[in-house]
Amino acid sequence: MRSFLWKISLIAISVGFLFASCSSDDNSGTTPETPSNEKYVLITMSENNLTKPGFATVFDEMPSGDIVNNGSNSTQGLGFGGWRPHDNWLFKMFSLDANALGVERLKITSDNKIASDRFIAADNNTNGSGNFVIENENSGFYWDGNDPLKIQTFNPSSMVRTGDIDLSDVVNERGTDEPEILYRSIGQKFLAVKNGKLFANITYATTDGPQKGFWDDFYPDVYLAVIDIATGTHDKTIKIENTGSIAYINDNHMYDFDTNGDLYIVTQGRSAIGGQSKISRIKANETDIDENWSLNMDDIMTGGKFVSVFAKDGKLITLIPNTELTGGPNGNINFENVWDFYSIDIASQERTKINNVPTVTNPGAAYCAIEIDDKILLRVNTKEGDQNGYYELNGTEATPLFNVTSGGSVSGLHKVILNE
Repeated sequence: MRSFLWKISLIAISVGFLFASCSSDDNSGTTPETPSNEKYVLITMSENNLTKPGFATVFDEMPSGDIVNNGSNSTQGLGFGGWRPHDNWLFKMFSLDANALGVERLKITSDNKIASDRFIAADNNTNGSGNFVIENENSGFYWDGNDPLKIQTFNPSSMVRTGDIDLSDVVNERGTDEPEILYRSIGQKFLAVKNGKLFANITYATTDGPQKGFWDDFYPDVYLAVIDIATGTHDKTIKIENTGSIAYINDNHMYDFDTNGDLYIVTQGRSAIGGQSKISRIKANETDIDENWSLNMDDIMTGGKFVSVFAKDGKLITLIPNTELTGGPNGNINFENVWDFYSIDIASQERTKINNVPTVTNPGAAYCAIEIDDKILLRVNTKEGDQNGYYELNGTEATPLFNVTSGGSVSGLHKVILNE
């Protein structure tokens, strides 16, 4: 995992560690123990509702065994369905204190707790506000519902908005004469950076209400604008054909890069319960959708969709439902044990069900799989709550790493290095 010094908010902590390790007051002849600069941060979601309250806990080493209560000595807050870490930074799309929409950066305090560091506010009435991507420590991009045809720019180090890219002409290249299109946006549901290019989805929605832009797509294809970051200019618009909706926006950004730089993108299909859902690819040194490769859920089963993806060394880790998905208050899509882990060979598309891991609930805003300390970890949560933690993957076998017995369902784990 790449790592660099957490700037601004963690300088004081690093200095504290420095002086602690350099103390010469101990005359016992033993070497004082140096506090670890490696921290493992775990978040859990305590209630399954829109505000997603939960807990964040800092550990000095990778958790193992049973964690009796993640709510003990933890930070309680909102928006803990998931997050988007970047190197040694912890980011969320929802504020810790009010679940407000925007871009929030968290910090580790001197007493080993999580707290809000800085927050860039966005329109709080439009889903997708705060959708963001980070290019590097000085360059990032986000979408704000207050300016739906622009992409905002910001500095992740200072957490200050730095400008915007007006893409009105790009969005209006199509659909201006279609009376059924009531709402347009760019970057509301998908933002990714690859080789100096910014990729942003273009939304053409048939509604203009609270859920505008979600499951109301006018076109059967997903359009992505390709923007040159250095100049801020539009290169071209590409499309993923015959799928409908690219994603339901939350902290699970629904894409991943393979080791070789290929980008794999999840599209969820024509409705919230799927139909024409697929995983598409843009090769490492290209900017077009690969027309020769597509993983289609409809070829696997009827009535399903993809909800997360992890890519590494020519393999995809994802979840596939074992029964047709149903929505609504009594539906199985979110909180029933209907999702099975699979490893998929990218070249052949051969699917192998991962052994020794239970059937789980939908990860939602959490990632189905992550990588920490060169270990691939699977997020495992069952409806009954008896399995609620991470499993370590080796090939197509998984073994339990740790289990949270109370404090909410696991929704994120990340390693932070405070100083080097």
